Amino acid sequence: MVPFAGYWMPVNYADSSISSSHIHTRTHVSIFDVSHMLQTEIRGKDKIKFMESITVLDLKGLAEDRGALTVMTTSQGGIIDDLIVTKTRDGYLYVVSNAGCRDKDLAHIRNQLSEFKKENNDVKLEIRDDLSLIAVQGPGAAAVIQSLIKDDISNLAFMDSRILNIENAKCRVTRCGYTGEDGFELSIPNEYAVSITQLILNNKSDSVKLAGLGARDSLRLEAGLCLYGNDMDENVTPVEASLSWLIGKTRRETADFPGADKILSQLKSKPQTRRVGFISHGPAARAGTKILNPNGDLIGTVTSGCPSPSLKHNISMGYVKSSYTKIGTEVVFDIRNKMIQAQVTKMPFVAHRYYTKK
Repeated sequence: MVPFAGYWMPVNYADSSISSSHIHTRTHVSIFDVSHMLQTEIRGKDKIKFMESITVLDLKGLAEDRGALTVMTTSQGGIIDDLIVTKTRDGYLYVVSNAGCRDKDLAHIRNQLSEFKKENNDVKLEIRDDLSLIAVQGPGAAAVIQSLIKDDISNLAFMDSRILNIENAKCRVTRCGYTGEDGFELSIPNEYAVSITQLILNNKSDSVKLAGLGARDSLRLEAGLCLYGNDMDENVTPVEASLSWLIGKTRRETADFPGADKILSQLKSKPQTRRVGFISHGPAARAGTKILNPNGDLIGTVTSGCPSPSLKHNISMGYVKSSYTKIGTEVVFDIRNKMIQAQVTKMPFVAHRYYTKK
């Protein structure tokens, strides 16, 4: 157990190592307790206008009962946090954001709400600490969840979200996750969280095990997904973080999100640095490892890295000068004064297996 964002969280469980838990998720099903994450609802007739004023997301163009990854940005284009926003059919926006940014996020949202309401806009924030959140991830996740509900899960594509009944509890079921696998995040009333988790563990559809922070981190890294505070922060723009795809055509045209001047400028001309992936052998690069060019000049820094349980070699991501971002570029990691050869490679390292309706 380790302290994480104000909670004691398991790195792994007694019956599994990080590596075996990782592989189990890739081949069967794992449950991750992510109830520490901040769940909120944004309500009021001006909720979409408000959320678009603090993020780069095109909410007007998002269908009902669909979610999308987005980022809140500063006036200078830096990333305050990444979050998933779901536009529900029930008249509110359901938002999940990082536990480690809870205090900062709430302070920022409340400050922006205060300014927004001065123009007689109708919007309010509701914090849902009465809800738990568990992620059910892996190729067998759909069969497991299907065994618990009457509704046809095949009608839910990646990032679709519905309120469904599980054991007489109304739960928000969103087909998403942080592993690159097919999976679901279940927002459950606190009083039902343990019993529903136990039902999932005891199901007969596939082998289901609990998984901790260690496997969650290596899985997301293989999937090429960012960890806030490591791979992005307020000193990095979405363009530098290789997240330009978050900024839709409409938002680029309206240019009315925080930091739009800098971000749109970077879209037209390359930023000085950009996030890329690396593969290497030998000692694994970790956050803070210096990245050098073949001449020994400092060109960047690793932000996340680990041995890949799936690929059997080391993977990492980090920021380098834009002239070194081409796939196949040879670089050098300085790991405790030992020079380790590495190569820029495409991400994700392991292909995503998100579900799309046929």
